[in-house]
Amino acid sequence: MEFELTAENFSDEVLNADKRIVDFFAPWCSPCMMMMPTIEYLYDDDVLPIGRVNVEDDPGLAREYGVMSVPTLIVFKNGKAAARLGGYHSEEDIINFYRSV
Repeated sequence: MEFELTAENFSDEVLNADKRIVDFFAPWCSPCMMMMPTIEYLYDDDVLPIGRVNVEDDPGLAREYGVMSVPTLIVFKNGKAAARLGGYHSEEDIINFYRSV
């Protein structure tokens, strides 16, 4: 499972997975950077199948999934965007969001 998602690996890593959460972020976004340690912790400890898309590097993915602001978290289930959550959120919020889908 890749942590950094790009247009090249998105299909294999996200659309072909049963369920995965994707963090759409930008390096200039303060809330994104504040949430980064939580995202990295959840990934490193295998709490959630999570990956991140830098919208600056892959604006096409952001456009395709209607990401208008960052951070935006989207849960993909069986290859489809099933739920989304915008803005800064705590570890508990992110875990509950993922489990609710």
